[in-house]
Amino acid sequence: MNNMLKTFVLMAVLTALFMAAGQALGGSQGMTMAFIMALAMNFFAYWFSDKMALAMSGAREVSPQEEPELHRLVESLASRAGLPKPRVYVMPQETPNAFATGRNPKHSAVAVTAGLRRILNREELEGVLAHELAHIKNRDILISSIAAVMAGAISYLATMAQWAMLFGGGRSSDDEGDSGGLIGGIVMMIVAPIAAMLVQMAISRSREYLADTTGAKICGHPASLASALKRLEESNERLPMNVNPATAQMYIVNPLAGGSIASLFSTHPPMAERIKRLLAMGRGA
Repeated sequence: MNNMLKTFVLMAVLTALFMAAGQALGGSQGMTMAFIMALAMNFFAYWFSDKMALAMSGAREVSPQEEPELHRLVESLASRAGLPKPRVYVMPQETPNAFATGRNPKHSAVAVTAGLRRILNREELEGVLAHELAHIKNRDILISSIAAVMAGAISYLATMAQWAMLFGGGRSSDDEGDSGGLIGGIVMMIVAPIAAMLVQMAISRSREYLADTTGAKICGHPASLASALKRLEESNERLPMNVNPATAQMYIVNPLAGGSIASLFSTHPPMAERIKRLLAMGRGA
């Protein structure tokens, strides 16, 4: 419940930031336009984000005849989670990783890389699949899509403000003075996109912790999920995946290479902390 509450608070902050950015750009009219633009972008993300994610990853849907064990595990875990069985996809990459997508449980999919099958044992694979089903159960895909779209829209508004200032646009002096409009525009251009990115990352990290907890309950083996996460992180550090950075937050572990500085801006929580929580959960059980 703590992670759920944190997510709602962060989404409220992101929404307020978006509306403030629109107001800084064009007053009440700009705020209204920002709201309309957000609705349109979220509608697109809701209906098409899953197709885009699967296409960008090179994932191919596999039948039960092609991957019988994978389908059996997904079906069994989905039944335990009280979910419809999602479609099953395999990505050609050798680096072990996985993600889930879909606008709701009835229109969902789980995708794993070819390398994931080779590196994990059955219980570890169950843990990874349960984690992805937890994202579906918790509606994380929808939440993450909306957060990503709103953060992108705020950056777009910042770019609009930059061009408006270059060509002498922006809010009129009748509203709050030229200096006030100038300061508001500068603050919006610099602070708003950075703040939106940080909030989006905080939302993503919160949902990962929640998916770990829910996934461990679904599979019944927190230690197996912890072991799988450790293996996946080591493999992705040795052989990073060639993925679009915009989709990196979807994967169970960060597929991109990055040092200590990059980890500060990661959409994934620290792996050591994730493993620590799962092992503590196992001891508690």
